[in-house]
Amino acid sequence: MIISTLATELAVSTKQISAAVALLDDGATVPFIARYRKEATNGLDDTQLRQLESRLGYLRELQDRKSVILKSITEQDKLTDTLAQAINDAQSKRLLEDLYLPFKPRRRTKGQIAIEAGISPLADALYQDPTLNPEGQAHTYINSEAGFADEKAVLEGAKYILIERFAEDARLLQTIRQHMTQQGYLVSKISAGKEQQAAKYTDYFAHQEKFKNVPSHRALAMFRGRNEGFLSLKITLSPNAEAPVVRSECEDMIARHANIRDHGRPADAWLQSVVSATWKSKILPHMETELFNVLREKSETEAINVFAKNLQDLLMAAPAGAKVTMGLDPGIRTGVKIAIVDHTGKVLHTGTIFPHPPQNAWDKSLRTIATIAKQYKVDLISIGNGTGSRETDKLVGQMMKANPELAIQKIMISEAGASVYSASELASLELPGMDVSLRGAVSIARRLQDPLAELVKIEPKAIGVGQYQHDVSQSQLGQSLTRVIEDCVNAVGVDLNTASPALLANVSGLNKTLATNIVAHRDTHGAFKARKALLDVARLGPKAYEQAAGFLRINNGINPLDASSVHPEAYPVVDNILAHTKVAVNDLIGNSALLRQLTPDTFTNDTFGEPTVLDILNELDKPGRDPRPEFKTASYKEGVESINDLTPGMILEGVVSNVANFGAFVDVGVHQDGLVHISAMTDGFISDPRDVVKTGDVVKVKVVEVDVARKRIAFTMRMGDEVKAKANTSTRTSPKKTSKNTVKTKPQSIPSAGMADAFAAAFAKGKK
Repeated sequence: MIISTLATELAVSTKQISAAVALLDDGATVPFIARYRKEATNGLDDTQLRQLESRLGYLRELQDRKSVILKSITEQDKLTDTLAQAINDAQSKRLLEDLYLPFKPRRRTKGQIAIEAGISPLADALYQDPTLNPEGQAHTYINSEAGFADEKAVLEGAKYILIERFAEDARLLQTIRQHMTQQGYLVSKISAGKEQQAAKYTDYFAHQEKFKNVPSHRALAMFRGRNEGFLSLKITLSPNAEAPVVRSECEDMIARHANIRDHGRPADAWLQSVVSATWKSKILPHMETELFNVLREKSETEAINVFAKNLQDLLMAAPAGAKVTMGLDPGIRTGVKIAIVDHTGKVLHTGTIFPHPPQNAWDKSLRTIATIAKQYKVDLISIGNGTGSRETDKLVGQMMKANPELAIQKIMISEAGASVYSASELASLELPGMDVSLRGAVSIARRLQDPLAELVKIEPKAIGVGQYQHDVSQSQLGQSLTRVIEDCVNAVGVDLNTASPALLANVSGLNKTLATNIVAHRDTHGAFKARKALLDVARLGPKAYEQAAGFLRINNGINPLDASSVHPEAYPVVDNILAHTKVAVNDLIGNSALLRQLTPDTFTNDTFGEPTVLDILNELDKPGRDPRPEFKTASYKEGVESINDLTPGMILEGVVSNVANFGAFVDVGVHQDGLVHISAMTDGFISDPRDVVKTGDVVKVKVVEVDVARKRIAFTMRMGDEVKAKANTSTRTSPKKTSKNTVKTKPQSIPSAGMADAFAAAFAKGKK
């Protein structure tokens, strides 16, 4: 059943799903299956496989829960064929728990106590025959010893019996849940006396919107405000939360479902009170809690997806390449830390200069960086974007102008997480004996050379591309980010002879232990000359080798194919191609004219089908190709070094630092990222900012509004947009929205409410 469900959801065949599930259960990784088992899965890609992997876990948990529930109800001797069928057919955990609710073991309730006192017949009689007089019927059920000393107590007991019966009806709960989800309003209010303390939640002091339309960033902002004691939240069915409601629509639903009508009969008023109490004391509190949990889960999932997409963009950013690089970790009082690394990332030199106050050794610092740049033949200078970065950038620019023969390029990069790496155990192992402050400069240099290789050493949460990352499920966040890192590392491939343990640990089939063993073997025996030498590494067996070998590269090794993504198991296919073309392997690799003459099906067999052969031919054409884009960098405007230097109308170049569902944050070199709201990205309609930009993109923006006091900057990417007449204001207007609650763009208009709204949900920036 799980296989057919997955096949339906992914719109593929059950044969494909069965093959993929078997491979996953056998320990194969998603990158390995996607690249090297295309014949088995008939070409399922990594996105489909990730969806399959996630849903497979959910459906298996659901199946296990069904078994537990069926066993529990069977032991109570209450399982019917109809109920068993409903449980087996349930496609969600929520519906499953609704069905189980009446049979769930619990503490004794008021309804159960009344049942034990023998009051059930009264409840049934009044429900089935409203012409009966409640008080008259209740007299015969008085039982002082059980706590029902008079008619009033007896009727209360009968009421609780029916309340619990109605509140545990799965079909009724589904109906009300759907109604509240579609028609309910989420209402947020400021807690009395907390106005000043809760200033950052101003947008939610008196806020309400349709529950189904609440975006993830607003939901998480309100939940955080509630958790901090500043906001109160509730769900109401009325668009006017203050208006008195005589009887809710949901009470009418309960009455209709239970077939309760008020015809003026003796028991009708009592039955109506049962309906009202069912709603107010049972279903409403239960549903409000449940819907808040659903909204939180949905919002957390969206926030985790945002983090994952931004992390992927950051990891897959263009590398500057294997060049000698000077890393500068700016500081004012503590000085600018320097590290020079060679083309492999090996540290050649470290030091500190003090060009800024209070030392003001500007000229000496100029001479120092010029001297070491010449000495080590530096190609690139990587400048961290922390405190003092613009001043340091100015210093480097002056040095380059005075020494044009050096032909050096300077780039300012994000240093988020550099201090986390500096103090880590990994850094102490990689850079033993080096001062912690200098390790940051090494990291800044290396992350320009290869962002992926360096950033995998840092806890993703410290990199600063997440939205409410501390408010979401840490286990789910960790799993999601681990998958992103794994996918990125394997998509690019890893140089077996230069990779760090942190990078190797993310290769398909490897882990921290095997990665450490590989490096230890490399240190002891020298560089690997062939992939098959991996089998000599301690604890690295055939299974790990199968999963990892294709993603590991050996340049200048014994076999040229070891530098490609062709898996060793497929080398016989290449041998057949060589025999067919009658050329040497070195003459075949990169020979586009010859390779394009070959037909894939000529080289297929029972093991390797056309998809694999086609991949091999493409790889032979361009071996070891890097899927990452060409390296580009932004040029920050001279003289614009802080938020105080910004004025509306100014056009700047910057780098996208984060992308959210409501827009993108851009770093223009003033130590405070500004927001381009989704409505200010393009003249056409877009529903996702990633349709236009991604993290790491170089973009041109125009300053629309500057609020120095709250450190907020609004940008537009539409150069024709009007701007605020004055800076340092925080006027708020509402963006136009479509019926789907999606912000609609309109030329010549910037909705700065988008700025206020987005900054209320601004990313927790992992600055150094």
